[in-house]
Amino acid sequence: MKRVGLIGCGAIGTVLAEAIERKLVLCDELVVFDVDDAKAQKLKGALKFPIRIVSNVEELLASKPKVVVEAASQQAVHENYSKLLKADVDFIIMSTGALLDLDTSSCRLHFSSGAIGGLDALSSAALAGIDEITLTSRKNPKALGKTNTKENIVYEGYAEEAAKLFPREMNVAATLALTVKPTRVKVRVVSDPAVKRNTHEIQMKWRFGEMQLRFANDPHPDNPHTSALAAWSAIKLLQVLLQG
Repeated sequence: MKRVGLIGCGAIGTVLAEAIERKLVLCDELVVFDVDDAKAQKLKGALKFPIRIVSNVEELLASKPKVVVEAASQQAVHENYSKLLKADVDFIIMSTGALLDLDTSSCRLHFSSGAIGGLDALSSAALAGIDEITLTSRKNPKALGKTNTKENIVYEGYAEEAAKLFPREMNVAATLALTVKPTRVKVRVVSDPAVKRNTHEIQMKWRFGEMQLRFANDPHPDNPHTSALAAWSAIKLLQVLLQG
């Protein structure tokens, strides 16, 4: 039986579960855990696909899933990372900010592109040598937990600190940093009441040229802190891992 494990039944977890029910992702059973059991129960009640709710991550891993998807929080990653590493399972981490201070050498670890793309080109350039890379993220104040009425730069620095200061909103910075390491990624976060979409602009100078990438994504309707594309990137990666 081909099972998928899911840690976290919030916005991203719900989109993933709905994709499984629609057979965009082919598996036989979804095993879920959330520290808020009400979220897990709500998810199960909304779908017809076989969903098993477990009381902890150990029980989830004991069900022998082929792939586990973390869609909860950076805290959940820190609490359960060693368990995932020891288990004979592929796992997808969505809260990539947590990975910046963890060992990421395991071949069973995967992270999706999240709210951006072009990671293949960026990682290829990193092999040759990157001179400078900058990420500018522009979001509505609501998506950053802010109330400013005029455009305001709320952070300038590097990806590692940005991911810690904005653990729900700036996993994109962590994903970029993991992709091009050891090059450090400069980050600017702009809270702009005039924008409705989460916008990420990447500018990079490398040994043989330059790259400019721009992504403007609608926020997830149930969670303005994340882009809808983040959930779909996890679904695509899950498809690939299950087929493999």
